[in-house]
Amino acid sequence: MDIITIILIVAVVILLALVVFLLVRVSGLERRVRTFTKGREGASLESEIKGLFRDNKHLMKNGSRNKRDIEEIKMRMSSHVCKVGIIKYDAFHQMGGQLSFALCMLDEEDNGFVLNSVQSADGCYSYIKEITAGVSAIELGREEQQAFSEALRPRD
Repeated sequence: MDIITIILIVAVVILLALVVFLLVRVSGLERRVRTFTKGREGASLESEIKGLFRDNKHLMKNGSRNKRDIEEIKMRMSSHVCKVGIIKYDAFHQMGGQLSFALCMLDEEDNGFVLNSVQSADGCYSYIKEITAGVSAIELGREEQQAFSEALRPRD
């Protein structure tokens, strides 16, 4: 009976030491949890995390809506004038001041027109030539071709 008692006392001491060790660890963990759960102005970590999830859902919803809106804007913009070239020149070398001009305006797919306005002593005459997919059905004059090339020139 003597040996059993000693074994039980040793087991109890070991178990008590283990309990004390675990209590110290739990106490440290509780302190760390309290530190994390005290957010700004006393807000808990749980409410902060819920707020982040709410914000994330809101951002995801707005992000997909923004993406859809951007695609729609890109689609609409493809048919708007975005390339412009203009050349001023003196058509008859008599008036000076380069009052004549060739203006080219194209959309994203190189559809548009070249407007040529010729200023002379007798008056002003305007001509327009349609551009479809970067090609004019009517041959372009020198200044019109220059305006067209300027419209196609890449911009920085």
